[in-house]
Amino acid sequence: MWRFSNPGLLSFLMAIPAIIWMEYRVKGKPALLYSSIRPLKGTFYNFFSPRGILLLLRSLALIFLILALARPQTGQSSTEVPTQGIDIMLALDTSGSMQAMDFESDNKSVNRLHVVKQVVARFIKGRTNDLIGMVVFAENAYTLCPLTLDYDVLTSFLDRVQIGMAGDGTAVGSALATAVKRLRDSEAKSKVVILLTDGRNNAGAIGPEAAAKLAKSYNIKVYCIGAGTKGSVPFVVNSFFGEQTIYQKVDLDEDSLKLIARITGGEYFRATDTQSMEAIYRKIDAMEKTPVKVKEYRVYTEYFSFFLALGVFVLAIEVFLGNTWLRIIP
Repeated sequence: MWRFSNPGLLSFLMAIPAIIWMEYRVKGKPALLYSSIRPLKGTFYNFFSPRGILLLLRSLALIFLILALARPQTGQSSTEVPTQGIDIMLALDTSGSMQAMDFESDNKSVNRLHVVKQVVARFIKGRTNDLIGMVVFAENAYTLCPLTLDYDVLTSFLDRVQIGMAGDGTAVGSALATAVKRLRDSEAKSKVVILLTDGRNNAGAIGPEAAAKLAKSYNIKVYCIGAGTKGSVPFVVNSFFGEQTIYQKVDLDEDSLKLIARITGGEYFRATDTQSMEAIYRKIDAMEKTPVKVKEYRVYTEYFSFFLALGVFVLAIEVFLGNTWLRIIP
């Protein structure tokens, strides 16, 4: 990165064309007397004459000296982010009920998981300096991606999330306990779990309330999101007659999710469509922000002496030639 410490001095470069013009226009005393100079009128200044060569050397020396005074520098800048970000574990429900076609994307009916993956991907993309991991759950709960700053890797894991990959129950308590296990040794000032489900805890070895108390003991805040519309919802199933749409009622245990949020100091949200899902993640994103203090360091290498040496060298050549081979008489 090139810069000048005193860029204002570069304005003196504009004086050099004026000096050349004055040398060209102003007539000095004649060196030789001649009867007529009519044949020489209208000829251009010959820069390859002794006077022209000396003028070019003098101008070049001035350019180098002005550049030296402006102090050219090259430097490198580096930044340091001393503030630690927030550690976040995303817990996503992949049970069969996430196949419900009660959400829309691009004016098309899609299942819940499809929208969740889109919204979560944007949430990840909007974070900086935060360690983020992912837990998927249904009948079982396991860590799909540990805490990482490599959001590309995390997003690639998110792309592979599929309905039924963890069974077909809903182990909310186990999912939360698995996320807590990943966060318990974290030294971050803020530790957060964002747990999304559309069902009721009916599997796993630990209940939602016990998992919430475990999270609280490690100062982990839990945001709970209940996904899906209320009442009967459409499902697309394969039958003997091809794909058919049937309606079933999905049992979302909002009381348990509210309890988890209350115990851990988090908050409960209900997402009944794509827009509300997006708004919830935007709100959580805004709530869980750590001010980042950035320190910037710059190290510069000075080239003042280099241009000064060039200017003095060219000026010395001009003086030497002006008093020897290119000497002008008188």
